[in-house]
Amino acid sequence: MYSKEFLSQKAMLVLDMLRNGSEGDANRGHLHMENWEWPTGVALYGIWKTHERMDEKETLDYLISWYDRWLPKSETIHRNVNTVCPMLALANLYARTRNETYLQHIVNWAEWVMNVMPRTEFGGLQHITVWNKHYQQLWADTLFMTCLFLLKAGQVLDRRDMIEEAKYQFLIHAKYLQEQRSGLLTHGWTFDLRHSFAGAHWARGNSWFTAASAEMLSQFNDHNDASLRMIRSCLQDQIQALWKLQRESGLFTTLLDVEEVYEETSATAAIAYGVLRSVRLGYVSESYCEMGMKAAEAVINKIAPDGTVMGVSSGTGMGHDLDFYKKIKQVPTAYGQGLTFLMLTELSLIG
Repeated sequence: MYSKEFLSQKAMLVLDMLRNGSEGDANRGHLHMENWEWPTGVALYGIWKTHERMDEKETLDYLISWYDRWLPKSETIHRNVNTVCPMLALANLYARTRNETYLQHIVNWAEWVMNVMPRTEFGGLQHITVWNKHYQQLWADTLFMTCLFLLKAGQVLDRRDMIEEAKYQFLIHAKYLQEQRSGLLTHGWTFDLRHSFAGAHWARGNSWFTAASAEMLSQFNDHNDASLRMIRSCLQDQIQALWKLQRESGLFTTLLDVEEVYEETSATAAIAYGVLRSVRLGYVSESYCEMGMKAAEAVINKIAPDGTVMGVSSGTGMGHDLDFYKKIKQVPTAYGQGLTFLMLTELSLIG
């Protein structure tokens, strides 16, 4: 087990690198915070969770300062799956501070998701991005980028329709992305062409589901709800499959079931978070704790002395063959830092 002091020091080191990475060249890959996009959104949520657990004033001040700068610009941002992501930390920040400045932004973005965001056949959230509408496509990424915000918005706004819509999105994504044969998720599905592209068991895509499902389930007390029971069963099936594919190092490869590819840190961090949270809250057997701890230790070993989380694959679009995923470069990223925050906060809750 790790001491809370050790985990807090690691979290502050990771945060310092994230802030330092924001200085200078704003086009430095995905390692900067001066934009309104999904890597930033994942990092902001990790910082929020760090504040929530470790109560570091520094993290709260950072979040408030970031939103003070960016909220005035947010209404002109191109709205899509990925640009919803920074709203997740804001909804949580509003629940804590009740700052009325945040409220109308939360309402506007949540209403856009509910009423304007394009839908696939059967009402799935189409994975629209700034570059492409991805007609009739479901991607695993959407669950973390958009659906967690919709759930939290429903809670803070007391909107049952938003909460139920978030549940439905988890269910329809699981229906079309999770394979019965393997228990793993493919990266995406197209209703237009009726296939799963490369059929890739992409590690970070799977980790979005692991982390987001554990996070969603933790927001409810009544797990007799039929939707939540189904999401939990999908999560159990996936974690059982992941257990068989963890490498000796504790890491997972960027294609989970392909040996001749590199090991990838951000997916491992998100999987460790989802698994350890699921074990602690009783969603999966305690026997998976060893798997989660082994993954967490491997990620901690990937934190460089300057706080950079190493071994993170760059932003990854939809691949039409497995070689596409094998060739994705590894670079430091805001989401790599952010998912490591999540993992560290969960470790701090393990007695």
